[in-house]
Amino acid sequence: MKKILIIVSALIVLGGGWWVWKKKFSKPARPDAVAVKAAEGAIEQTVEATGSVSPYHRVEIKPAIGGRIEKLLVDEGDKVAAGQIIAWMSSTDRAAILDAARAQGPAELKKWNDTYKPTPIVAPLPGVIILRNVVEGQMVDTSVVICAMSDILIVVAQVDESDIGRIKLGMPGRIVLDSYPDVKDQAKVFDILYEGKNVSNVIQYQVKLKLDKVPLYYRSQMTANISFILQRKENALLVPAGAVREKDGVKQVLTPSPEPGGKDVWREVKTGIENDVSVEIVDGLSAGDQVLIRQAKYVPQAAAQSSPLAMGGRPSGPSGQAPKGGGGR
Repeated sequence: MKKILIIVSALIVLGGGWWVWKKKFSKPARPDAVAVKAAEGAIEQTVEATGSVSPYHRVEIKPAIGGRIEKLLVDEGDKVAAGQIIAWMSSTDRAAILDAARAQGPAELKKWNDTYKPTPIVAPLPGVIILRNVVEGQMVDTSVVICAMSDILIVVAQVDESDIGRIKLGMPGRIVLDSYPDVKDQAKVFDILYEGKNVSNVIQYQVKLKLDKVPLYYRSQMTANISFILQRKENALLVPAGAVREKDGVKQVLTPSPEPGGKDVWREVKTGIENDVSVEIVDGLSAGDQVLIRQAKYVPQAAAQSSPLAMGGRPSGPSGQAPKGGGGR
């Protein structure tokens, strides 16, 4: 029995020693690699921000006198011209006189209606009624907002301090509303405010964008996701971002060995536009060349869109910025 225990112990020691030796001196298994071809497509570099739809000029219309709203001539969404009458109201005195005359009969009421004219309320500028805040017959004073109107709707983006230096006047932007996530609208930066705001210990600056044409479904205060287009190229040679590494200041891609069973080769390349999904190769590869992506899960990308700003639909393939939080806008 004692001999058996000695033999078992010796085997355990020898086995442990062999395992340590193998772990120390044996070569690790080659990690999985996925071969991907360099291909031409569109790529863009963007700054992402959130914001909202907002009136460029918002005007609240209040009565010049206290009294009663007799007639409302507009509703929310109506377009009005400057000087257009949007409501009629009676002063407090006129409302009292008409109420007394109404009790005396139609003839007396008509007499005072013709004698004591109502007060018009007019639109101060051309635009769209975005709020109707009263009803006919309501008594109001000079502090009550009867209507609010806007000349045009714009998009106001909140841009972090770290990104504001890359935003320029006239820069194109892509707008996606939370309410309409499958629709993209084209806009341009027309104003960058000078004063920032501290939001959760992050300084943000407001950037205003004007749309080429404001869609009918836009509403004030809708949440918007904005992509500022810093750079875009339609026919760039692209590889996935995970295929490129930087070593000693040199960009490299791993290419398969030309000989079966040979060692893979790191090839120096020069890069152009980069984003979280793709990298443009300007020198060192040709279309159709294979590169290897190692130690990472590779998900093939769909073909890039050909529109200059990819406005026609949701970004796809290597040209799009990495989606935020797995969602969108």
